[in-house]
Amino acid sequence: MNGPDDFAGPINIGNPGEFTILELAEQVIAKTGTNSQITFRPLPTDDPMQRCPDITLAKEKLDWKPTIQLSDGLDLTIPWFACGE
Repeated sequence: MNGPDDFAGPINIGNPGEFTILELAEQVIAKTGTNSQITFRPLPTDDPMQRCPDITLAKEKLDWKPTIQLSDGLDLTIPWFACGE
């Protein structure tokens, strides 16, 4: 990446837009048209209940921010997996 030479990182390049794993699974099922069933399992004791990355450093050091919404990203990713890439 094109960042300053004097900065070694790490830099979080996640997306601060939050959604649950259930919401993600439901979108994948809807977009793929499968009849997959969602199975609920107990979470590990150390599993974070909420994930919201701080992308401040990515914005400041790399002039980067996410530009693709989840739904649009799935529309690009699902066909890639369907082709067996």
